[in-house]
Amino acid sequence: MPSNETQTKAQRREAARAEALALREAQAKRDKRNRLITIGALVAGVLVLVGVFLAVWIPAMNDRNKTIDAVAAGNLADVTSPATSDAEDGGIPIGADGAAGTQNEGAVEVGVYLDYMCPICGQFEETNGATLDQLRESGDVTVVLHPISILDRVAQSQQFSTRSAAAAAWVADRAPESMNDFNTAMFQNQPTEGSETLTDAQLAYLAEPAGVPADVAAGIEDGTAVETFGDWVATASSLVNQDTSLHGERGFGTPTITINGERWDGNWSDPNALPQAVTAAQG
Repeated sequence: MPSNETQTKAQRREAARAEALALREAQAKRDKRNRLITIGALVAGVLVLVGVFLAVWIPAMNDRNKTIDAVAAGNLADVTSPATSDAEDGGIPIGADGAAGTQNEGAVEVGVYLDYMCPICGQFEETNGATLDQLRESGDVTVVLHPISILDRVAQSQQFSTRSAAAAAWVADRAPESMNDFNTAMFQNQPTEGSETLTDAQLAYLAEPAGVPADVAAGIEDGTAVETFGDWVATASSLVNQDTSLHGERGFGTPTITINGERWDGNWSDPNALPQAVTAAQG
């Protein structure tokens, strides 16, 4: 090849073009290689993320499907339940001291199936709540609460029945000594059917005067209560719909009262009727 000294101007220009072309081709090859490396890394990263997602999602969905099946079947054994509740029917017994999970030995069991959104349940509590407290404190009855959720549809899409029942389950589990007082407070502050309901923060605010510790009340306010026991509420609610022994002429409704496990159809609006039925059951 001629040296730069002997090359003509045209030859030098042609040599510069060839060198520039070679540099561009080399850069293009490097860019293509880098793109392939980057794409490969991205694909590998996506595959890793997909693998991680599937590893988490599939077991979670299996667990969720198991929970859905448990709810549909009314199977409390497959959901998280309050430690103080009955494993078969979800009832929360309350003995003389008002604590969840306690019983009065040899006493008549009075079961109360309730929805905290139900206005008739509020009427039952107003008529019979103080009497049941007296009978319980004297050792004559063990009150068994069954907080369920059948009236979310009238709570302006705020799921109050579920949230309030879950809050009761949370108190029964984490602050059992406050269960009876919390139940009373819930009915004393019951929202009107079809109206604005109580927020989780307001439920927590009601809990503390009932003796619920602040850290437990905080679990109601931040939604932990319903996250923990929402499935239990749904399962317990499904269970009562399946138990035809609890149904009246129009099916199941709240309040439903049982005495020693048997549905009682007495006139609870008469304040003397329930105590008389308890006396009869004792005899």
